[in-house]
Amino acid sequence: MSKASQLRSEEFLKISGQFKLGALVTEGSHAVTANLSEVAKRDVAAALKLLFDADDDVVKKFHEFVASGCAETIAATVLAAVKNGGRIFFTGCGSTGRLSILLDSIWRDYWQTKNGNDFENRTFSVMAGGDYALIKSVEGFEDFTAFGKKQIADLGVSAKDVVFAITEGGETSFVIGTAWQGVAAGAKVYFVYNNPDDILCEHVQRSREVIQDARIEKINLTTGPMAITGSTRMQATSIQLCVMLTLLEMVARDLIGQESQSVPSNLLAKITELHANLKSPKLLAQLAAFVELEEKVYRGGHKNNYYANRLSSDVLTDTTERSPTYCTPPFRKFDDVTATESWAFLFLPDAGTELAWQNILKRQPRCVEWSEGEVRALVEADKIERTLETVKKISSQELLRYHIGSNALKDRVPTESGSAIAIISETERSEWPKFQFPQLALARQHQARTGLIYFGGKPEALDGGEKLADHVLTVPVPATDFLLDGVTRVAAKLVMNALSTCTMVRLGRVMGNYMIWVVPSNLKLIDRATRYITRLTDLNYEAANALLFEIIEYVEPRMKTDQAYPPVVGMAVLRAKENLTNMEAEQRLKA
Repeated sequence: MSKASQLRSEEFLKISGQFKLGALVTEGSHAVTANLSEVAKRDVAAALKLLFDADDDVVKKFHEFVASGCAETIAATVLAAVKNGGRIFFTGCGSTGRLSILLDSIWRDYWQTKNGNDFENRTFSVMAGGDYALIKSVEGFEDFTAFGKKQIADLGVSAKDVVFAITEGGETSFVIGTAWQGVAAGAKVYFVYNNPDDILCEHVQRSREVIQDARIEKINLTTGPMAITGSTRMQATSIQLCVMLTLLEMVARDLIGQESQSVPSNLLAKITELHANLKSPKLLAQLAAFVELEEKVYRGGHKNNYYANRLSSDVLTDTTERSPTYCTPPFRKFDDVTATESWAFLFLPDAGTELAWQNILKRQPRCVEWSEGEVRALVEADKIERTLETVKKISSQELLRYHIGSNALKDRVPTESGSAIAIISETERSEWPKFQFPQLALARQHQARTGLIYFGGKPEALDGGEKLADHVLTVPVPATDFLLDGVTRVAAKLVMNALSTCTMVRLGRVMGNYMIWVVPSNLKLIDRATRYITRLTDLNYEAANALLFEIIEYVEPRMKTDQAYPPVVGMAVLRAKENLTNMEAEQRLKA
């Protein structure tokens, strides 16, 4: 063990009491999926059914929220703020940060169809690391309360505004920082989270301070453990999406003079119906075919392309979140010749990169562009250089190096043994023949496998697209008159989560329901990786953490340059059990 890795471990252990989160419900193992990896080996459809069974928790909690009557009170507060010229801020990091960007884009997407008002610009997303973090996790940003305070302060949060500070665990420093800044500015602040108050207050001081502050209103959405242990991109953000869409739908309808009181009960009924549809044997069989398709492509070292338009934010969110959760290569910048090429990539119909990003965000990209002086004012001296290095990598200029527009299609043409999957929704029917369908046809010409995923109420009318696909998944979305088409967005999230999760389970990235390939990119994930090592070996917490940092040092050069590297938890387990070196453990994993 090097002195550097030993020092890093010792530094973490000094503050680990703030990040030892094993007691949280969101870090627990879900009883329904305890044997998920074993089931997936035998029967993919049965494994998918387990994942959707875990989503029962989402429907149950949503029912409780609707029955509470809270939606009406919160929506009225938000409506009054908007009518008074105020704005709505959604803040988060990681999964909730991407949720915040999605909510912002959904709101803007609707109001961009309406002329003569300024409601489009009344929502703002504040994600740890800025919009860059939508496509690639930003190391360590969520660990700093000061960063959250600054990012929302830079946007001018004021007493007229409403802040929804969204954190799955209820303990994220960045999100708590945005809440405190909102309070300081006089804004109405809601704290949205997924763990019981008593557990958070007992174990996490920063959470206790927020929960016990009367100036902050709490929206507790505890659903229980996640389908994949600790993976809050699953049920935690699913219930948050349902609740936030309810509130936004009510506010939007009131702003145009439509009745809104029936929204909570109607949305609950439609999502309940949707959830039942997802468990049908026909849909499970269709989705299982996509899992097997992607598994075969990735296992063979080949690539998959997604083609989306209206649901591009939803698809990008799921695709991006696979990287930190399952240690898959992140999206590669167009001019980066050293990084490992990503397993999956997303393309939009827009002709240029800037237009494509505007399509996803429904606005201009907004990244972190802090000066050296601003960074020095935020962090301690020993963290300045590392933070400056991080900030340089997450600018708008860096985001635009990810070429996701149609002008870059030529750079990643589907090949034989690769795959191409088009994702379409009923509301964009006129656009299918212009973009998604031609891409499937081109992929077929190159002997690539093809798939079509359709979200809508009329699966029998795919306008010939089904003839271009080797596999077709039709997701029956109950018909509604909702302005924001919330049921479709929930459907896209649940289906894409199940598809990517089950694929990674089949690839051995999960043991039981533990994500043993997790990337320890922040303090919370370092704690999680350490806990996993202790559960799978005879090491105590301190020894497991020291071993973890030794392995991080070994793989870090590859991590920083987006090259492929082995799972740190898996390496640690092998080293501890069989007394191997790093190189020997990596070779054993490859074998």
